[in-house]
Amino acid sequence: MPEISAKPRAELGKKAKSLRREGVLPAVLYGESVESTPLSVAAKEFEKVLAEAGETSLVTLKLENGKTHNVLIHDVAKDPRSLNPIHADFYAVKRDKPIEANVPLAFTGESSAVKNEGGILVKVLHELEVIALPKDLPHEIGIDISRLAAIGDRVLIRDIALPHGVSAHVPADKVVILVEPPRSEAELEELEKPVAEEAVAEVKTEREVKAETEEAKAVPEEGNAAVGS
Repeated sequence: MPEISAKPRAELGKKAKSLRREGVLPAVLYGESVESTPLSVAAKEFEKVLAEAGETSLVTLKLENGKTHNVLIHDVAKDPRSLNPIHADFYAVKRDKPIEANVPLAFTGESSAVKNEGGILVKVLHELEVIALPKDLPHEIGIDISRLAAIGDRVLIRDIALPHGVSAHVPADKVVILVEPPRSEAELEELEKPVAEEAVAEVKTEREVKAETEEAKAVPEEGNAAVGS
């Protein structure tokens, strides 16, 4: 199980920016029977553990006072430009208590319906909500799309081979991925129409608003002229 060391953090709010400049990531620990505690971790160490465990695999969080917690990495905030982590939550869990989590879906293989028949692959879900003991949570769930051999083929929740101890927390008949028939030129043109019509309606509305504004401005002027005469 991956491990990461953490220290208590006194810098809160905007003051935490100084930590990031020093290669330190602000974080917080919370969870069942655990008091919310601001922490800091080495940014490079965190990125390494995140790449290995993701947000669904257990991580051992080692505190400076010698205490350890079994945690899941939650809600990693990232810089919108660099995409580097700027804050993270560590959620403490109990190993013997099932929890709900969203596990990423990893699609592998190639669909002959897409390759040979021009079908359109539609991924309805990109992650799956599951229930499992923390130790049984997988890093990701693989789905082989080579089974999609014909237009209209689909994979349902019930078709996924889940790891031992893991159960889906969504209806068994929910669609995960499917192959739609290729769209004709007429259908593509039809799809573009609403956008064009909406743009025209938008322009018309703006003109109407402008006209109404001009009329509203003209009313006081007419009134003033009447008073002066």
